[in-house]
Amino acid sequence: MNSSTLNHCHNFLSSRGCCAANSKKSNKGWSSVVVVVKASNSNGRVETIKSSGGGGRAVVMESTLKEIGHSTGLEEMDAKTTVGGGVEDVYGEDQATEDHLVTPWTVSVASGYSLLRDPHHNKGLAFTEKERDAHYLRGLLPPAIATQELQEKKLMHSLRQYQVPLQRYMALMDLQERNERLYYKLLIDHVEELLPVVYTPTVGEACQKYGSIFRRPQGLYISLKEKGKILETLKNWPQRNIQVIVVTDGERILGLGDLGCQGMGIPVGKLALYTALGGVRPSACLPVTIDVGTNNEKLLKDEFYIGLRQKRATGQEYKELLHEFMSAVKQNYGEKVLIQFEDFANHNAFELLARYRTSHLVFNDDIQGTASVVLAGLVAALKLVGGTLAEHTFLFLGAGEAGTGIAELIALEMSKQTKAPLTESRKKIWLVDSKGLIVSPRKESLQHFKKPWAHEHEPVNTLLEAVKAIKPTVLIGSSGVGRTFTKDVVEAMSSFNEKPVILALSNPTSQSECTAEEAYTWSKGRAIFASGSPFDPVEYGGKLFVPGQANNAYIFPGFGLGLIISGAIRVHDDMLLAASEALAAQVSQENYEKGLIYPPFSNIRKISADIAASVAAKAYELGLASRLPRPEDLVKYAESCMYTPVYRNYR
Repeated sequence: MNSSTLNHCHNFLSSRGCCAANSKKSNKGWSSVVVVVKASNSNGRVETIKSSGGGGRAVVMESTLKEIGHSTGLEEMDAKTTVGGGVEDVYGEDQATEDHLVTPWTVSVASGYSLLRDPHHNKGLAFTEKERDAHYLRGLLPPAIATQELQEKKLMHSLRQYQVPLQRYMALMDLQERNERLYYKLLIDHVEELLPVVYTPTVGEACQKYGSIFRRPQGLYISLKEKGKILETLKNWPQRNIQVIVVTDGERILGLGDLGCQGMGIPVGKLALYTALGGVRPSACLPVTIDVGTNNEKLLKDEFYIGLRQKRATGQEYKELLHEFMSAVKQNYGEKVLIQFEDFANHNAFELLARYRTSHLVFNDDIQGTASVVLAGLVAALKLVGGTLAEHTFLFLGAGEAGTGIAELIALEMSKQTKAPLTESRKKIWLVDSKGLIVSPRKESLQHFKKPWAHEHEPVNTLLEAVKAIKPTVLIGSSGVGRTFTKDVVEAMSSFNEKPVILALSNPTSQSECTAEEAYTWSKGRAIFASGSPFDPVEYGGKLFVPGQANNAYIFPGFGLGLIISGAIRVHDDMLLAASEALAAQVSQENYEKGLIYPPFSNIRKISADIAASVAAKAYELGLASRLPRPEDLVKYAESCMYTPVYRNYR
């Protein structure tokens, strides 16, 4: 409700001869009136929109929007802000500059004690003297005034005192729950230091212990108990204008297996990065966990476990719950809400993506995001090893959703560059699973997503034998099994490659196929190395090697922003290729000289804007964009749409 709307309410009360309407109005707002407007929303529910002031006797007037009629403009605002999945910045808060005064609206004008406990608007000691008077904060804060920069300095000092990464994770979660803007400012300004805390690898430990450290729900939990009423459940979420949903069923969390309901740490972490790295407004993000039970016996026996205590539902029961969820999301948030599938097991991940990619705006980060970031690294690596993609041979350890997703995107890019059929491009790519090299004699027994990779070759049982037989130039690990790139494997790769490309992608760090130190040492400093989890720089032979991190966080925040700013209605594979090419283009000559095939994370906001612009451009080119007319400069437009967590000055 803006000031115009309040004036309408004031006029409405005056016309009815209400004494409250004639109460004195100061520059602090209504000093002695509380107006409660009960509004019927589009779903038929009665919601209360309240403007409250302080001081004096409060007179409460109740009315309905229907009685006030169109004069308030509230009905129009309600309709405008709930349709289509796009977020209207109703109060102009995110378009405001630091000097542009805004009102801290929630359901009511936040003031006093409630304002200090509202994480969206709380600034702690940064409230000015004028704001302390205007919002009834006198006495509720110590007299000192601290800038956001000073608060940031103090918090980083405190975080660095913790020796245990999980303690840092919990401290950051506490900060997010009390001061949202300071949390994101901290994350943006110290991204390289804090990314391993809010994301891989610490988030893995947080998920394992989520029941014990759980304090306050940070997302929406949809379990089998909600079957038949998921739409109603979605409406319980306080924010109605959602642009991005990250959803997991917790069955394959990182390389840690089935963590059931405790997988919520993943959607929460991913969406924090959507905001910090991609500039998507926090209020437009919704973390969701689908709880169908868990097959993890340890969790089922854990008294602190927060999920359903039953074995996983499968088959028709599972499909029906997911279908109800997907239908409810589209009905409640519109056609353009992005649904990102996260950490589903292989048997569900491929099926869900195939089933909903033609009817919803869906994206699987494990299949598509991983593929895009790895392809970007490979395109960049060509500057160091020479040749084109089609001139290289690729061998994967791991043929699950990550491995096959990466392989397919590499084949698509090859096919695009050479104009060769996709089936021909696939022949340059080989995969090893738990039973050995995937070859044509095994075709009948393979899962459907592995069959395109069953090439003509005699059976090979081990990775080392496969390396010797195929002689790949690029070795990629997506197995989820640690220390599988042994010394023999790395030495074999180095024996027929001047600069072997070795990507150990499995997360968390304990599951990485090899460490950076092992890759550089065993290859005698010749390997081009990148990993999924972060590793420290390595000194070998008098030279300092800085390992790259093939982190999905390079891709998905910018990719999602690109979909949002273009109003895309579907995800196309060409958008993933565009994102990869945009990321590869950000690697500088200085990065190459250090052996890096990814740019530093310190530039991630600019990288995300460039990726968003490339993805949006592709959406317009493919006719999948709905936001018209197309902006002239997509990079500038992307940057202008990005959320910035600098404190606002309140009226």
